[in-house]
Amino acid sequence: MYKNLKTERAQDMQKEQSIWHPLTQHKTHPGMIALRKAQGAVLTDMTGKEYIDGIASWYTSAYGHCHPYIIECVSQQMQQLDQVVFSSFTHQPALELSEELLKILPGNQQKLFFSDNGSTSVEVAIKMALQYWFNKGEKKSTLIAFKDGFHGDTFGAMSVSGLSVYNGAFKEYSLDVLRLSVPNADNYKEVVLQLEDWLKHNNVAAFIYEPLVQGAAAMKMHCPEHLDALLQVCHTYDVLCIADEVMTGFGKTGKNFASEYMSVQPDLICLSKALTAGLIPMAITTCTQDVYDAFYDDSVAKGFFHGHTYTANPLACAAALAGVRLLQSKDIKRQINKIAESHRRFSNRLQAYTYCKNVRQKGVILAFELDIPMERYGSLRNELYTFFMNNGVFLRPLGNTIYILPPFVITDHQLEKIYRLIEEAIRTFTTQYTKHKASVATDL
Repeated sequence: MYKNLKTERAQDMQKEQSIWHPLTQHKTHPGMIALRKAQGAVLTDMTGKEYIDGIASWYTSAYGHCHPYIIECVSQQMQQLDQVVFSSFTHQPALELSEELLKILPGNQQKLFFSDNGSTSVEVAIKMALQYWFNKGEKKSTLIAFKDGFHGDTFGAMSVSGLSVYNGAFKEYSLDVLRLSVPNADNYKEVVLQLEDWLKHNNVAAFIYEPLVQGAAAMKMHCPEHLDALLQVCHTYDVLCIADEVMTGFGKTGKNFASEYMSVQPDLICLSKALTAGLIPMAITTCTQDVYDAFYDDSVAKGFFHGHTYTANPLACAAALAGVRLLQSKDIKRQINKIAESHRRFSNRLQAYTYCKNVRQKGVILAFELDIPMERYGSLRNELYTFFMNNGVFLRPLGNTIYILPPFVITDHQLEKIYRLIEEAIRTFTTQYTKHKASVATDL
């Protein structure tokens, strides 16, 4: 059996040479781990080795992999309606999902527009914001976004993203974007004044932001009060606010949506990732009645002519509907609170380590910096990643930032294994670093 498995894996690796993976420099990282199955919070590779999924596979599999309730709901839907164009038809899964989502979304959200993934949900929101003003006969083409934000890989989403590692080659093709510093205790007043000045002197269409947690920027966090003040300024100057909840949505911050922590609600919200429980790609952009009304007209030209082939795919809608129902269940709510409390206790443990800096937590998201110089995708970071994988835990450090964002179904034992392995990594890598510094000092 083992011999056959090795043969199969060798054959798979030959096929693998034809695949171009995302976020990968294949010249320096040619090999990939071939997975065979996933269940709950565990990934299993072709050799049978298991890895605890400490980041819910990029924040998508919030209810765990292959959740039986979600599988059953999608399986039933497959036998009724699989795929149909959504520009001519509608269907029950989309109708039910819309109804259930509106119950848990911020109260000002009234309309839902379906697309394919996180990037397209942002793309839709940006186009809606720009056309909103166009339809009103006002030319507003400038967008404001946070520095170091990340909103996706398509051109509009990339334009409002601030991480050069993703969009440096395309900067000259971007939309007109002003980049605002993320507010903190030291710069809060300055940031508010900067925003007001830009709104006074530029034709700003919208402000897009990741509420409270900037995921790709290494889980940087800001407080609700500061963001609330910025949103209030935008509303005062009649500027649309776009909350990118692709990462933060569906319980990860402790509430259904991070926007619930603020008193000022966004005009548009971008949803994906955990929307469909990590099972099937889909995205939704929601908006207020006011935004929708700007497109509701006798003129066809004022309509929103944006559509994707798999928009509101019935199977994806069924998965999303099942996920929303799980999110509202007592068991999942209890698990979210339990993970958050475990993170709080682990945060106290991390404070004891000298090389552990800026420990922060929001809901099931916990992050900190290992105080060692490390490039975002450099060799030392890759050693850290390999350390975790070799020991059966799937974490993807962002440079020297180590973070946990586990599936809600993770067990206490699995979570504790992640915690202990992180502590072992801190000890191992800081010991190597201090020896290296001492060696350099001796050489000098």
